[in-house]
Amino acid sequence: MIRAVFPGTFDPIHYGHINIARRAARLFEELVVAVYDRPLKRVLFPAETRIRLARQALNTQKNIRVTGYSGLTVDFCKEIDAQVIVRGLRVFSDFEYEFRMALANHRLSADIEVVALITHEEHTFLSSATVREIASLNGDVSSLVPPHVEHALKERFSELGDEQDIVPTSSLRD
Repeated sequence: MIRAVFPGTFDPIHYGHINIARRAARLFEELVVAVYDRPLKRVLFPAETRIRLARQALNTQKNIRVTGYSGLTVDFCKEIDAQVIVRGLRVFSDFEYEFRMALANHRLSADIEVVALITHEEHTFLSSATVREIASLNGDVSSLVPPHVEHALKERFSELGDEQDIVPTSSLRD
């Protein structure tokens, strides 16, 4: 059996992530969507919430499992006997980053392969940072995330109030 890991922060999960996960699930017997619990960047949602949102978004796929993890992705792959890391590519700048990560992971564990799936065209602009920024400005994210994620975003930003400093704004405000 070939088990693949799709790692990420998923803060929050969006339709681009879901698209990559569903397509990867067609290629491998099992796909583990691995939600990293200690990213270097500030997150909007705690790990438990990100895991819950991802599980709810992917619960119709029988061969997709969602779990949290810590540490090196290749070590997590070894722990669960996964042979493949799945990554998504949106734009050209993603390629350089993912290429360097794949080489580093290969150096750490030569027996784990990296497979990159190119996102569908309608998701090329989509990132969790974009979703968070639009939601922080009370914008409509209904075409970017499932309804339960949209609800969680509204609830979280309501809790944080106007003085939140988790989501830096770029050019969407001006």
